[in-house]
Amino acid sequence: MTSPGEPREPSLGQALVPVALLLGLLALAVYLFGSDASFGPNQIALILAAAAASAVGLRNGHSWTAIETGMTRGISASMGAILILLVVGSVIGTWILAGIVPTMIYYGLLTLAPSIFYVAACVICAVAALATGSSWTTAGTIGVALIGTAAAQDLHLGLAAGAIISGAYFGDKMSPLSDTTNLAPAVAGTDVFTHIRHMGWTTGPSFVAALVLFTAAGLVAPAAGGDGDLEPLLQALTTEFTVGPHLLVPLVVVLVLIVRKVPALPALLIGALLGGLFAVLFQRPAVLAYVGESGLTQPLLLVKGVWMALYGGFALDSGNAVLDELLSRGGMNSMLDTIWLVMSAMMFGAVMEATGMLRVLAARVLGAVRGTGSLISATLVTSVGTNVIASDQYMSIVLPGRMFREEYRRRGLDPKNLSRSLEDAGTLTSVLVPWNTCGAFMAQTLGVATLTYAPFVFFNLLSPFVAAAIGFANVAIARLPAAAASR
Repeated sequence: MTSPGEPREPSLGQALVPVALLLGLLALAVYLFGSDASFGPNQIALILAAAAASAVGLRNGHSWTAIETGMTRGISASMGAILILLVVGSVIGTWILAGIVPTMIYYGLLTLAPSIFYVAACVICAVAALATGSSWTTAGTIGVALIGTAAAQDLHLGLAAGAIISGAYFGDKMSPLSDTTNLAPAVAGTDVFTHIRHMGWTTGPSFVAALVLFTAAGLVAPAAGGDGDLEPLLQALTTEFTVGPHLLVPLVVVLVLIVRKVPALPALLIGALLGGLFAVLFQRPAVLAYVGESGLTQPLLLVKGVWMALYGGFALDSGNAVLDELLSRGGMNSMLDTIWLVMSAMMFGAVMEATGMLRVLAARVLGAVRGTGSLISATLVTSVGTNVIASDQYMSIVLPGRMFREEYRRRGLDPKNLSRSLEDAGTLTSVLVPWNTCGAFMAQTLGVATLTYAPFVFFNLLSPFVAAAIGFANVAIARLPAAAASR
């Protein structure tokens, strides 16, 4: 029974009010803005939903001071991820300027052989997305070139699109440059490199199985044509940048730092600065062309070019539309929309948590949960359901993450289990829903209907099932130390 002056426990109906409002606003945002909904409209939807949750909380006796304190704490919890996102933007900018990303894409394109088109397309897109941290950019550039090649060779476009998307999402999911790869651990309460390492248990088997299936598909219906359509892209890469294996040294350094468990922020900052140094050493013509002025001495122009890449990213004007779109990105300012989304999402989740509404919703969902396997499965199903209902992959990470975070801690499970599950279902199934922003984008970009390619996006389809199987088998389930679990 509630004591006089003590806030009342919200009912299930009250807890659903801000959620229903959020879902309605998100649906309206997708209808009005399409694939651009994540760049402002969704943030407004989250803030309005947080206002609705605050109103319910005030009605139940919570003070505005307590609600505001909850919001501040929620946003504060995401500051580590926000700082990492800013540095990730700098890494992207300097790594493109230094020729690191172009080199990775160049060698990826060289793996394409007509007899293994599907598996090669998957690998190429995986390398490109790993280098850029963006599945959308990869699909919208190299993916478009590959789907054109598939059409010219009269290949199965559903299979070709499935291979492109599978590779793009694998690279996106495993890249520390990806916004969702940074968002999931921020919501769950872990760090990005720990998250990436832990994802290997589910992502590795799923991707290997997908490659086997794409290889088999290529053997059944091998490509008849060549890879000439990609030759202009290869030529443009070598024209605009010096390409060579020595340019992969900064990547190797960052990987070594990750393996040695150096914290993400300094490791990525080192990577960004190394990218700037390599740009000065090996890409002087590209840096000078990027700066585009002659009023300074060459050393100062080189410094200015690196500085610009750190905060503003890189812009290429090569005359090749595919290459220009792929490599014109990065910089800290490119992350501001994502940071806005993170802050808005954490604000909404924090209000729901501070007013007790998140606890009420989680209790209803967790009513059927018994063991670790069912808890992970509940997380996966909730993320998939959020993708279907909310039409946005970010929401499929944020909402289940806030709902289940406390339950994972209560059961003594390391938060990296939660962040992995959020990506296994939230990030990967978004592209399978036709009305989700990701599904709509891929269908429009590749010219293949979502339901046509969905059966062949093997990596994305397999990952949630692998994650559930690992959960029920109690394999690769990290536990908290007893002291942490009892807090």
